[in-house]
Parts: sequence; C-alpha cells; structure tokens
Amino acid sequence: MSDQPVVIITGAGSGIGAAAVQRFYDDGYAVVLSGRTEQKLVDTAEAVGSQQDARLLVCRADATSEDDVDRLIEQTLKHFGRIDALVNNAGVCVGGEIDSLSVDDWDKQQRINGRSMFLTIKKSLPHLKKTKGSVVNVSSVSGLGGDWGMFAYNASKGMVSNLTRALALDFGASGVRVNAVAPSLTRTPMAQGIFDDEQNYDQFKTRIPLQRGAEPEEVADVIAFLASSDARFVSGVLLPVDGGLSASNGQPNMNG
Repeated sequence: MSDQPVVIITGAGSGIGAAAVQRFYDDGYAVVLSGRTEQKLVDTAEAVGSQQDARLLVCRADATSEDDVDRLIEQTLKHFGRIDALVNNAGVCVGGEIDSLSVDDWDKQQRINGRSMFLTIKKSLPHLKKTKGSVVNVSSVSGLGGDWGMFAYNASKGMVSNLTRALALDFGASGVRVNAVAPSLTRTPMAQGIFDDEQNYDQFKTRIPLQRGAEPEEVADVIAFLASSDARFVSGVLLPVDGGLSASNGQPNMNG
C-alpha cells in the first residue's frame, strides 16, 4: 500500500466538489473525481492537472446506484490501493411547498442527498477502517433549520446532519471520523441564480454578518481541515460555513 493519501470526492464536476478536488490535490492527495457527467469531471481534472496525471482518477458514477458505487470503490483500490478520505458532496435542491412538490421531486432529493451517502460510506468503510480515515459530508444550514418553500431539501439535509452524528458514534471505536460542513449561500451552479438576482442576494446579505455569500474554495478549505490530521480529535461535528448566519437567533437587526 502506498503512503500517499487518497480521497474520493462525489459531485466533483463543479462547485464545492471541484474546489475540493483542487484543495486536496494541492495538499498532496491522490484524488478520485466522481459524478454522473463525465465531461464535467474531465474538465475539472484538466483544470487541476491533466487527465493523465497519476494523482487524478476520473470515475463516472451515479452515487445512488449500488453497482456504480461498487465500481467506484473497485477502481479506486485498483489505481491507488487505499482510501483515506471520502467527501460526500453530490446533492440537489428542488424547491416547492408540499401541496405542489411532486412525489418524484421528493424522491429525487432523498435519493441523491441521502441514499448516495449511505452507499458510499457503507462501501468505503472497510477500507477507511484500515487507514483510520475520515468522512466529510456536505450538509447545509438547511439541514440545521427550516427554509420557506424548501421542506424536501430541508428534510434531506437534516438526514445528512443526523446521519453524520450517528455514524460518528458507531465508527468511533474503529478510528474512523465522520463530520459534516453546513454551508449557507455559496456561489455554485445550483445557487448562481440568487447571486445574479440583486434583490434576492441583498436579502441574503442582510442576514449574513460577513455580508456576502461564500466562494466554493472557502467551503473546500474547511472540508480539507476536517479530513486532515489537524482535526484528528474532531468527530460528529456539523461545522457551519455560513459567514456567521447561524450566530443569530433569528430576530431582526434593530440598530439601523
């Protein structure tokens, strides 16, 4: 087994996932880029190094498919021989109130945001135990409380949050750590419409003490910290990466 650490990143083709690929690569990891759209993965790999870089492996996989996840783990072990970290970033958001949201859109969010993490963690666990590795799940501030018109997304991210806590308890004795980040508004393709709408973005800025949304790299930096030995005594944490949003009790600013 090589001494070089290996990380699998799902949803690696854009946004926080692509930023995490760059950060882990810069930190010396071999990086497995996984996602459903191969061209996005290839583009991310080429932006970091090249498709031929020995430290980068592109593996198209639908993380909700057990067969695809089995193949993802198999290819990772074939190329690198170990798994040290798993970053579960694949996710989707479909808004709507319960009287208008379709059953398919409910199922889609629970499957992509929840089932995918169940499968990737379950399949990688035997190998993470060997390296006393780390899992970092991408939850959301929407997994810590409710939003108007996003009940299904809230439910799915709440699942991620409690999944993280419970698995940290179950895996502690094995030395495998499980943590999550909880970003607020971040400049990803999923949220770009908010940044492009000045009125909507202004509403977010009034609630965020740092008065802006996050860049994907700012979330990726925290993911890398949680996966690293610097966080070796940190497990079961849901770390907000939210510019201070969760510091508020929800009441309005009465000072101006």
